[in-house]
Amino acid sequence: MIKEVIMAENAGFCFGVKRAVDTSIDSNKDSNTNIYTFGPLVHNKNVTNNLKEKGINEIILSELNKLSSCDTVIIRSHGVTPKVMELIKSTGARVIDATCPYVSAIHKKIKKYYDLGYQIIIIGDENHPEVIGSNGWCDDSAIITKDGCNLNNLSQKVCIVVQTTEKKENFDKVVDIVSNKCSDVVTFNTICSATKERQASAEETSKKVDVMLVVGSKDSSNTTKLYEICCKNCNKTIFVESSSDIPEWIFRNEYINRIGVTAGASTPDWIIEQVLDKINNKSNI
Repeated sequence: MIKEVIMAENAGFCFGVKRAVDTSIDSNKDSNTNIYTFGPLVHNKNVTNNLKEKGINEIILSELNKLSSCDTVIIRSHGVTPKVMELIKSTGARVIDATCPYVSAIHKKIKKYYDLGYQIIIIGDENHPEVIGSNGWCDDSAIITKDGCNLNNLSQKVCIVVQTTEKKENFDKVVDIVSNKCSDVVTFNTICSATKERQASAEETSKKVDVMLVVGSKDSSNTTKLYEICCKNCNKTIFVESSSDIPEWIFRNEYINRIGVTAGASTPDWIIEQVLDKINNKSNI
């Protein structure tokens, strides 16, 4: 019987995502133009569907030709390459840059050291929009790696950055490998503070509970990493996108006394509240 629900201390929308969502909604209120986000604003269907209901739609690279000065394009928190930014601006559309400041800082570091002749290494997911955008700041020449297994024929001058939502252990592993191969290594741990806080809270909470719920989209990189962390500590860790995904068996198992809950940086408060409400109502806590 469930006796206690433990909510991770740091969970849900991070600063960068909240800023991008608020910017989109505020722009829609104050503008008579069509509002688009370049790609999905966040990796959470509940959020993007909510934005569509408000008249804020997505646009992709191949659709830019339909834009005009009557339109507004919002750059999502993941950022874009300089080339993509110029393409969007060339349409005449108004551009609102909602790139997360942590991501913009990575862009500046990459450009600075690329211009100084350093080979750039980005630790992260090669298909993630943040990594794709960051790679554009060194003319798409970065070596992208998750664990360092593909680091061959390196320059002696290397600059390492890391995706803001990556796990610290992957950063440490790659830095160790590169430091043993290259003579001039500049490293930046660019994992954002929100990611660090959420991962630490998830780690701590998952050690105390019988079941751990990780709330968010399975398309979300940072939420997936929270799930991976929790799985190491709690063998009954469950990935749920909404309250409807919570399995009924957790309410019928007499050996489940504590349920932990965490949520990714792209998970809105109202989704988290629905999850907590369902647990409390089903458990009569």
